[in-house]
Amino acid sequence: MFYKGRPHFLAVLAALATTLILSGCDDRVSLADICEQSTEICTEFKQDSWCKRERVSIARLRINIENKNLDTDKFKALVAYEGYIKCMSLAAQIQHIKLKEKGTFRKQNVMKAKDSLNSLINQTRNSDHPHLLYYHWSREIDANALGRLLKLEGTSQLENSTAQYHLATYYIKRNPKKTLRLLYHALELHELGTVLESEVLQTLSSIFIKKKQYKKAYIWLKIYQLYLDEPDELTEEGLTNYAITHKLDVDFLDKVASNTLDKILEGKFVSPKL
Repeated sequence: MFYKGRPHFLAVLAALATTLILSGCDDRVSLADICEQSTEICTEFKQDSWCKRERVSIARLRINIENKNLDTDKFKALVAYEGYIKCMSLAAQIQHIKLKEKGTFRKQNVMKAKDSLNSLINQTRNSDHPHLLYYHWSREIDANALGRLLKLEGTSQLENSTAQYHLATYYIKRNPKKTLRLLYHALELHELGTVLESEVLQTLSSIFIKKKQYKKAYIWLKIYQLYLDEPDELTEEGLTNYAITHKLDVDFLDKVASNTLDKILEGKFVSPKL
């Protein structure tokens, strides 16, 4: 993602398995309904076969913001712009022999997205919504936003999966045991039919790798791998090598991982005792 200042705590996991994938063409998604509602939103970026998923996500969120003006949608839009910028920045590096202008308009799309991102950052700077407070702390190093976020700890406003994960990113270097409680509680609060915060799974694996609790590290990375939309060979290879190195019972641990993921997605996960 394109931002500055986010707490960086997944280095160990990244060494085990790199999972960043450049999104390509996704022709299953249609922009027809979006374009009917707003031509301006539909044409914010010059269309391209690359990063279509990210572009559609931005368009939908912008329409939601126009219609409802919810801070939750603004937070999602900030993250969506970051995803589009990252994806299109990579796409812009691809050299076309016959269509050199593609590189040019892709760079223009990146600049437009950065401008829109900065505009939305400025618009939300004084918001008291927990997700936006987290965003301005983690991306803009806004200490005031962090203070306001921490004052909400223990209130109903943070009693959701996303907010619990956000709190965990603050405590990970300060209170490891509390971090685990927050991450587990984030999974407890996962609502049936909603998108799972996959970063929670990555972070749990990273924590147990550092703690040299190899079985737990494998289980949480396996859960992450099972949750991916598409198979990822790098993650699978990392799991295999990790299991061999630490002589793990893969069949048993894979079953544990699968059962645990089912419980999370069904909203039945219960935090283990620490």
